[in-house]
Amino acid sequence: MTDYKEPILDVAQLAHVEIFSPKPEETVEFFTRFLGMEVTARSGQSVYLRAYEEAYHNSLKVTEANEAGLGHAGWRAMSPQALQRRVEVLKGTGLGRGWIDGDIGHGEAYQFTLPDGQLMELFWDVDYYQCDNDYKSKLLNRPSKRPEQGVPVRRLDHINLMSANPQNDAQFMIDNLGFRLREGIEAEGNLIGSWLSVSNLMHEIAIMPEPNQVPGKLHHLCFWYGVPQNLYEVADLLKENDIFIEVPPNKHGISQAFCMYVYEPGGNRIELFGDAGYLILDPEWKPVIWDMEDVPGYGDTWIGTAFPDSWWNEGTPLTVPEISKK
Repeated sequence: MTDYKEPILDVAQLAHVEIFSPKPEETVEFFTRFLGMEVTARSGQSVYLRAYEEAYHNSLKVTEANEAGLGHAGWRAMSPQALQRRVEVLKGTGLGRGWIDGDIGHGEAYQFTLPDGQLMELFWDVDYYQCDNDYKSKLLNRPSKRPEQGVPVRRLDHINLMSANPQNDAQFMIDNLGFRLREGIEAEGNLIGSWLSVSNLMHEIAIMPEPNQVPGKLHHLCFWYGVPQNLYEVADLLKENDIFIEVPPNKHGISQAFCMYVYEPGGNRIELFGDAGYLILDPEWKPVIWDMEDVPGYGDTWIGTAFPDSWWNEGTPLTVPEISKK
């Protein structure tokens, strides 16, 4: 028998992400025109969107701000009871912000920050997407038809954060929220990169170092296609419309996912997944740990061009907008 620590199964999934944009209408156009997402609501300085296979009212909130960056990440609990259990734990960390009444698409939520400063929230009650008859799919297991414009993404996949202390943030997610380390990068005995999940996905959140020790940055937000060919199609579309492609269609070694990276007009890096790499079905999964010297050319890119310095060194800052986001 092996030593087996009972897992914490209180967090179910990454449900939505808010990003800040100094060019909100151009940002929204990027997601609707090129990625086929649907606007489901507007309120104040924020726009809410969803991808066509998502069951919830929204997975992306775009809020006007002076600078690009992360507003917050929203996680759904496994049950009302699970939410209360995690809230009690989060209160004990000293990083709890307290309860909010909710937002368009979900009920009351408990807000907290990572040690590095990124804002997050945990909730249970959600609003499910209600489709107009004209947009109903004949596939009863799909919430709406496949959109007819752009190369439509299918769902939100993960977020990647930059941190002044990646090991500290990863341990916070593991100890307090039940995340499991799937793959990691070590240098001089320290965990400087981590890929973590609460589900069978290889990761729902990744944390990487910020080279200048600036806290609170977003590296990227990722949406999923599931078909590698879609990346070539969307790359063609984006190139024709002068959207900057930082990394063309490529394949990661870490995660084995088929990927590409672009910048939306507001300045946030967006990853697009042509597939999700591999799934983790083994409940005793042992984390795969890479040495940093093996990562360039193998861990970052398995098949494709080398990643540019900008990918390793640049992220969007944590910004509190002058315009209230609630």
